[in-house]
Amino acid sequence: MGNTDKFEMIANLYDTPERIQIAKVSSDAIRNYLVDAKSKNAIDFGCGTGLVGMNLLSEFHSMLFLDTSQNMINQIKQKITDFNIQNVDTLCFDIEKESLSVLQADYIFMAQVLLHIYDVELVLSRLFDVLNEGGHLLIVDFNKNEKIVSDIVHNGFNPGELTDIMTKIGYRDIQFKTFYTGSKIFMGHDASMFILDSKKGHR
Repeated sequence: MGNTDKFEMIANLYDTPERIQIAKVSSDAIRNYLVDAKSKNAIDFGCGTGLVGMNLLSEFHSMLFLDTSQNMINQIKQKITDFNIQNVDTLCFDIEKESLSVLQADYIFMAQVLLHIYDVELVLSRLFDVLNEGGHLLIVDFNKNEKIVSDIVHNGFNPGELTDIMTKIGYRDIQFKTFYTGSKIFMGHDASMFILDSKKGHR
C-alpha cells in the first residue's frame, strides 16, 4: 500500500495530540453508523497505530487491526499487551498486492487510509469480497481539496464520485456526510472530512 516506508519510520512517533483528536472525531462518526455490532467482527483497515479501532473495541465482538507497516502493527501489539486487550488480532498485509480471500468481516472501517491507496477501485473491490453479505464498509476521509498538490496522496475525494465507483462494485445503500472541519489538518491546509457508509448487497 502507498507510503508504507514512510509509516515504518514514524510509527513510534505517530500518536500526536492532533492525530489522537482526529481519531476521536473519526471513531465517534463511525460509531453513529453501527447497528447491532456487539455480536459482529470488524477490521480496522490501514489501522496505523490503532487510534480509531482502539476507540471502538467495546462496540464489536472482535476486531482485526490490519496495516501494511509492520512497525505500526508492533505499536498495536504493545498496546494490546499493555492494556491486556482481549478479542483482537493483528495482521501485516498489503491488499494492493494480493487479495484477502481468507478473511471475512461484518464491518470494515478505514479512516484516512484511502488517500494513500493508489488503485482505489481495486482495493474497494477486494474489501467487498471480504465483507459478509449485509456487512458494512465505512470510509472516513478528506473531501477533495484542490489546494493540495501531492505525488504521494490523493487530494481528498468527492464522495459522489466514490459512490459511483462503489455502486459499480456492488455496494448498496451508500450514504455520506461531512462531519468535521479542522484547521491545517490535511498537509498544512484547512480541510473537511466526510464519512461514507455502504453495505454489501446481493450480487
